[in-house]
Amino acid sequence: MSLKEYKRIVIKVGTSTLTHPGGGLNLARIERLVRASCDLKNSGREVVIVTSGAVGVGVDKLGLPSKPTALPDKQAAAAVGQCTLMHIYDKFFSEYGHKVAQLLLTRDVMEESGTRENVANTFARLFEYGVVPIVNENDTVSVKELEHVTSFGDNDTLSAVVSAVCGADLLIILSDIEGLYDADPRSNPDAKLIRTVTEITPEMRAAAGGAGTAGGTGGMHTKLIAADIAMGAGIDMYIASGEDPSIITSILGGSATGTFFGKL
Repeated sequence: MSLKEYKRIVIKVGTSTLTHPGGGLNLARIERLVRASCDLKNSGREVVIVTSGAVGVGVDKLGLPSKPTALPDKQAAAAVGQCTLMHIYDKFFSEYGHKVAQLLLTRDVMEESGTRENVANTFARLFEYGVVPIVNENDTVSVKELEHVTSFGDNDTLSAVVSAVCGADLLIILSDIEGLYDADPRSNPDAKLIRTVTEITPEMRAAAGGAGTAGGTGGMHTKLIAADIAMGAGIDMYIASGEDPSIITSILGGSATGTFFGKL
């Protein structure tokens, strides 16, 4: 299957892709992500990065012994970590001749028609300027305890919503697992990778479960929710391993291992 015709691509990267197990930034992976994204830009495509990792990076930079449980501490870690993430993205993209912009979003902004249109207009103008939008949830205010703001819950959902708002053709989710399986491959050695999904079935949802990784909050269950949103908006989606982000090039060439969601 050749995926060469996509023109506007959203790439979601999780905490496990961006950081080492101890919480420090995995600069080699980030550099490969940026290089692959710049290759897409150089070929005439438009690219959006939806990034996780702010809290984990902030915990590491603040020298905290572990991820905090108190909400203000999590918010503070996110604020510190987001600065570091954007500094690194800006540095790497600049080295390859491209500009970036930061967009921090909350669910209420994306669900209200007026503010959603404002976000869409911002994306449109950034694309006109040739800028790569770097998107994350605004973790300093996006918490369930605040009555007027609700959380996306994970950046898989955020990436699908962003894809719909910015008019993307393809959503690529780089994960710590290489795609959707018919059973949990971590516990079942006989689990088989599902290469193509044209319809999400109850059996798939049951097999996906709801567990996430140690470093992140999203699991395969949340990725199926993202696929529901994307496919409902006419956007194709691809899940692949984030172990080597240069797999993005293989995905667009149709030769990557992973799971494609969409109409054939």
